[in-house]
Amino acid sequence: MQRARELSWQAVQGIRARMRPGVSEDEAGEEARQMFEQLGMERLWHPVIIRIGPNTVRTYREPSQPGVRLAENDSYFIDLGLVFDGHEGDVGDTFVVGHAPERAACAQAARDLFQDVAQKWRDEGWSGQKLYNHASERAKAMGWRFNHAIKGHRVSDFPHSVHKGGDLGDLDHTPGTGLWILEIQIAHPSEPFGAFYEDLLADPAP
Repeated sequence: MQRARELSWQAVQGIRARMRPGVSEDEAGEEARQMFEQLGMERLWHPVIIRIGPNTVRTYREPSQPGVRLAENDSYFIDLGLVFDGHEGDVGDTFVVGHAPERAACAQAARDLFQDVAQKWRDEGWSGQKLYNHASERAKAMGWRFNHAIKGHRVSDFPHSVHKGGDLGDLDHTPGTGLWILEIQIAHPSEPFGAFYEDLLADPAP
């Protein structure tokens, strides 16, 4: 799981290095797929998701507004579900191009909120339900709108749905390490942009 995670984060950074003003989501996704082969990806668990500008407030199941291209001062997020050596790497992060301080603050808030919730899991052993209730409360206190439709999910050996389905946000037990993806999606309370961050719930490397 850790190797799949590390390779998936390499893929995120590879996509980030290729993003430039004027690129569309479809163009960025096509370039990404070529890079995945070089990393040794076996297959996709879910389609490559790259959301730009106003599409960053949309969830996984909502189609993007067509025709959106990355502007000079803009933000985008990457959501990958890649399979390496029979294990899923599911990661995501939000980035900014140019000068967009509010968008950069939103991206950092998603990362900070992830770390806050993950630390509660490590220190307190909270259930998935309690973790997401806390995430919602903290997002509001930080001044962001929390997306309640995003609740995280099970991973591990591919395909994870064979081993256990369901959402982390509905889990009434403490999530096991290396088995669950914590997803955070927030948005500006009035402007059409948001941020996304996801990673494996796991103890820090020694």
